Amino acid sequence: MQAVMNAQSAPALPRGRVIAAWILQVIAAAILLQTLFFKFTGAPESIYIFSKLGVEPWGRYFAGTSELIAAALLLIPRTTIFGAAMAVGIMLGAIASHLGPLGIVVQNDNGLLFTLALIVFGAAVGVLALRQQQVRAAIKNPISYLLKGS
Repeated sequence: MQAVMNAQSAPALPRGRVIAAWILQVIAAAILLQTLFFKFTGAPESIYIFSKLGVEPWGRYFAGTSELIAAALLLIPRTTIFGAAMAVGIMLGAIASHLGPLGIVVQNDNGLLFTLALIVFGAAVGVLALRQQQVRAAIKNPISYLLKGS
Protein backbone atom coordinates (compact mmCIF):
# COMPACT_ATOMS: atom_id res chain seq x y z
CA MET A 1 0.00 0.00 0.00
CA GLN A 2 1.42 3.35 -1.01
CA ALA A 3 1.95 5.79 1.84
CA VAL A 4 2.02 9.56 1.60
CA MET A 5 4.05 11.83 3.83
CA ASN A 6 1.88 14.71 4.88
CA ALA A 7 2.87 18.14 6.12
CA GLN A 8 2.89 16.91 9.73
CA SER A 9 5.66 14.43 8.90
CA ALA A 10 4.16 12.30 11.64
CA PRO A 11 3.68 8.70 10.58
CA ALA A 12 2.85 8.45 6.89
CA LEU A 13 -0.75 7.65 6.06
CA PRO A 14 -1.90 5.57 3.12
CA ARG A 15 -3.00 7.78 0.22
CA GLY A 16 -6.65 6.71 0.48
CA ARG A 17 -6.81 7.71 4.14
CA VAL A 18 -5.25 11.08 3.38
CA ILE A 19 -7.81 11.73 0.64
CA ALA A 20 -10.72 10.59 2.82
CA ALA A 21 -9.51 12.74 5.72
CA TRP A 22 -9.20 15.80 3.49
CA ILE A 23 -12.71 15.29 2.13
CA LEU A 24 -14.07 15.16 5.69
CA GLN A 25 -11.96 18.16 6.74
CA VAL A 26 -13.28 20.27 3.87
CA ILE A 27 -16.89 19.25 4.57
CA ALA A 28 -16.61 20.15 8.25
CA ALA A 29 -14.76 23.41 7.59
CA ALA A 30 -17.20 24.46 4.85
CA ILE A 31 -20.22 23.98 7.11
CA LEU A 32 -18.53 25.76 10.01
CA LEU A 33 -17.52 28.69 7.79
CA GLN A 34 -20.91 28.93 6.10
CA THR A 35 -22.74 29.34 9.41
CA LEU A 36 -20.39 32.11 10.58
CA PHE A 37 -22.11 34.69 8.41
CA PHE A 38 -25.34 34.22 10.34
CA LYS A 39 -23.67 34.38 13.74
CA PHE A 40 -21.54 37.45 13.04
CA THR A 41 -24.20 39.45 11.20
CA GLY A 42 -26.82 38.85 13.86
CA ALA A 43 -29.27 36.95 11.67
CA PRO A 44 -32.67 36.66 13.39
CA GLU A 45 -32.41 32.85 13.63
CA SER A 46 -29.01 33.11 15.37
CA ILE A 47 -30.30 35.74 17.76
CA TYR A 48 -33.32 33.53 18.52
CA ILE A 49 -31.12 30.49 19.20
CA PHE A 50 -28.69 32.21 21.51
CA SER A 51 -31.47 34.16 23.26
CA LYS A 52 -33.29 30.89 23.94
CA LEU A 53 -30.03 29.54 25.42
CA GLY A 54 -29.66 32.72 27.52
CA VAL A 55 -26.28 33.70 26.09
CA GLU A 56 -27.09 36.34 23.45
CA PRO A 57 -24.98 38.12 22.17
CA TRP A 58 -21.73 36.95 23.76
CA GLY A 59 -22.47 33.25 23.34
CA ARG A 60 -23.12 33.86 19.64
CA TYR A 61 -19.82 35.72 19.27
CA PHE A 62 -17.94 33.06 21.23
CA ALA A 63 -19.50 30.21 19.22
CA GLY A 64 -18.75 31.99 15.93
CA THR A 65 -15.16 32.71 16.90
CA SER A 66 -14.64 29.13 18.11
CA GLU A 67 -16.07 27.75 14.87
CA LEU A 68 -13.85 30.06 12.81
CA ILE A 69 -10.76 28.85 14.68
CA ALA A 70 -11.80 25.19 14.35
CA ALA A 71 -12.40 25.60 10.60
CA ALA A 72 -9.01 27.26 10.09
CA LEU A 73 -7.23 24.57 12.11
CA LEU A 74 -8.98 21.85 10.08
CA LEU A 75 -7.50 23.27 6.89
CA ILE A 76 -3.90 23.66 8.13
CA PRO A 77 -2.17 20.28 7.84
CA ARG A 78 -0.16 20.48 11.05
CA THR A 79 -3.19 21.55 13.11
CA THR A 80 -5.89 19.42 11.49
CA ILE A 81 -6.36 17.11 14.44
CA PHE A 82 -6.69 20.03 16.84
CA GLY A 83 -9.36 21.59 14.63
CA ALA A 84 -11.17 18.27 14.46
CA ALA A 85 -11.06 17.86 18.24
CA MET A 86 -12.35 21.42 18.65
CA ALA A 87 -15.14 20.77 16.15
CA VAL A 88 -16.17 17.63 18.06
CA GLY A 89 -16.45 19.64 21.29
CA ILE A 90 -18.32 22.52 19.68
CA MET A 91 -20.74 20.18 17.93
CA LEU A 92 -21.38 18.20 21.12
CA GLY A 93 -22.55 21.50 22.63
CA ALA A 94 -24.71 22.24 19.58
CA ILE A 95 -26.22 18.74 19.56
CA ALA A 96 -26.94 18.92 23.31
CA SER A 97 -28.62 22.30 22.81
CA HIS A 98 -30.83 20.84 20.08
CA LEU A 99 -31.70 17.80 22.19
CA GLY A 100 -32.44 20.13 25.10
CA PRO A 101 -33.90 23.62 25.10
CA LEU A 102 -33.82 24.35 21.35
CA GLY A 103 -35.42 21.23 20.01
CA ILE A 104 -34.38 19.51 16.81
CA VAL A 105 -36.50 21.82 14.65
CA VAL A 106 -35.65 25.49 15.17
CA GLN A 107 -37.97 28.09 13.69
CA ASN A 108 -39.37 25.71 11.07
CA ASP A 109 -35.94 24.73 9.67
CA ASN A 110 -37.02 21.06 9.47
CA GLY A 111 -34.02 20.10 11.60
CA LEU A 112 -31.44 21.54 9.18
CA LEU A 113 -29.20 23.06 11.86
CA PHE A 114 -29.35 19.86 13.91
CA THR A 115 -28.46 17.83 10.80
CA LEU A 116 -25.53 20.14 9.99
CA ALA A 117 -24.25 19.75 13.57
CA LEU A 118 -24.43 15.96 13.19
CA ILE A 119 -22.59 16.10 9.86
CA VAL A 120 -19.78 18.26 11.28
CA PHE A 121 -19.57 16.02 14.35
CA GLY A 122 -19.37 12.88 12.21
CA ALA A 123 -16.83 14.41 9.83
CA ALA A 124 -14.62 15.57 12.71
CA VAL A 125 -14.76 12.17 14.42
CA GLY A 126 -13.91 10.61 11.05
CA VAL A 127 -10.88 12.88 10.68
CA LEU A 128 -9.64 11.90 14.13
CA ALA A 129 -10.15 8.21 13.34
CA LEU A 130 -8.38 8.44 9.98
CA ARG A 131 -5.53 10.42 11.49
CA GLN A 132 -5.25 8.38 14.68
CA GLN A 133 -1.48 7.96 14.27
CA GLN A 134 -1.14 11.75 14.33
CA VAL A 135 -3.47 11.98 17.31
CA ARG A 136 -1.26 9.54 19.20
CA ALA A 137 1.88 11.46 18.26
CA ALA A 138 0.30 14.75 19.37
CA ILE A 139 -0.88 13.27 22.67
CA LYS A 140 2.55 11.81 23.33
CA ASN A 141 4.32 15.13 22.80
CA PRO A 142 2.09 18.03 21.64
CA ILE A 143 4.82 20.67 21.49
CA SER A 144 7.15 18.48 19.45
CA TYR A 145 4.24 17.51 17.19
CA LEU A 146 3.35 21.14 16.49
CA LEU A 147 6.92 22.34 16.06
CA LYS A 148 8.52 19.41 14.24
CA GLY A 149 5.58 17.30 13.18
CA SER A 150 6.76 14.22 15.02
